[in-house]
Amino acid sequence: MFTTRSPPSSPPFHAPSSQAPPITTSLPPTTRPVIIISTTSAISTQTNTTLNPVAAAASNLINDLLDKIPLPRWAIYTIFVGGALLVLICCLCICIKCCIKDKKKKRQKKMDEKINLKGVNGKTTTALVQPDVVDVDYGSTKQQRGKLLYSLDYNAAQSELTVGIKQAASLKAMDLGGSSDPYVKVYTRPDKSRTCETKVFRHTLNPIFNEQFNIPISKSSLLQSTVVMQVFDFNRFSKHNIIGEIRVQLCNVDWNHVIEEWQDLAEPAKFEDENLGEICFSLRYVPTAGKLTVVILEAKNLKSMDIGGSSDPYVKVQLALDKRKWKKRKTSVKKKTLNPYYNESFTFDASFEQIQKVNLVISVWDHDAVTRNDAMGKIFLGCDASGNQLRHWADMLSNPRRPVAQWHSLLSAEQVNATLTLKKKIPLANKLPF
Repeated sequence: MFTTRSPPSSPPFHAPSSQAPPITTSLPPTTRPVIIISTTSAISTQTNTTLNPVAAAASNLINDLLDKIPLPRWAIYTIFVGGALLVLICCLCICIKCCIKDKKKKRQKKMDEKINLKGVNGKTTTALVQPDVVDVDYGSTKQQRGKLLYSLDYNAAQSELTVGIKQAASLKAMDLGGSSDPYVKVYTRPDKSRTCETKVFRHTLNPIFNEQFNIPISKSSLLQSTVVMQVFDFNRFSKHNIIGEIRVQLCNVDWNHVIEEWQDLAEPAKFEDENLGEICFSLRYVPTAGKLTVVILEAKNLKSMDIGGSSDPYVKVQLALDKRKWKKRKTSVKKKTLNPYYNESFTFDASFEQIQKVNLVISVWDHDAVTRNDAMGKIFLGCDASGNQLRHWADMLSNPRRPVAQWHSLLSAEQVNATLTLKKKIPLANKLPF
């Protein structure tokens, strides 16, 4: 039996439509951008290389050097900027220094011309050689230091010289505020057995002292002596500045009557007595507890006592009551120094009645292991003191429970002993006044 297969049916035929779908031609999405970017980069690089090849090579070299430095870029830039500023500041300082030198040379040249003009005509006025205010030197004899009114009298029967310090006028201003804190120091040369000081007057150039000092001196020594009156500006925490001085040779004085006269202060002599140094200490007194505290802070410019040009200083603190040695303490020894620092405190029991009759003696000694210790300088404060020493003591009493510190110039041990005149013998305990 045979089966007849029909031919496969074909899909139906549709007539072509009048609106055909749009034909679009598209490339892969990555093809066109890649070609454009690479082309642009190549063109740009070629153009830059062609235009400035030297700059490009320098830029690459700098970048390579910076990459080799193990620091971030911001740190490298900061270092470069700081170095440039430092070089700029150095150049500026050098320029300023050169300008100042030129000004000084011009000023000196003007001064030389003025001085040379003085010899041209002996009748010319001093205006031709008058220096500017900024050029006036310390040693100029034209410098006005003020004047002092003093008196001198000698009592032959008692072998005693009386020096009166009346007043001063038109003193030189030593402080920044245009004033001074003057006081006068009086002593005789060459036998400087006693030094006297007036009270300190605050903030004035015309102080009125009205103080007298009696200095024992024999008639034979009187004609070979010179009385020295020095005016100082007081400074609590630094060296006292000298304003000027007057030196009177006593052999030229007519002792038939009292001498009283004004005299201009002169420049202080540069060959003055040996400087024994200075010492700084503080005082504190508590009346309710009856405690006196002395703190030895430091000393400076002490006298050299050893062969090597140094010393081994220590400080002895001593109380004297009624002209007799009472209590004493001492600091540690500072080896091989002329500017020792101690900061050591000592406390003494002293009632309010006793503190008014006490003298505090501060002395600096050079320690020797083999030989006897040598005195380097001395000073005393208390009821028998005068000048700066008395003022320091009075400031302590007027400011109870508060430490008061001050620098003092050391005096020779012989001078202090002659003024203080302590009794060597110590009385029995039952006869002590306390």
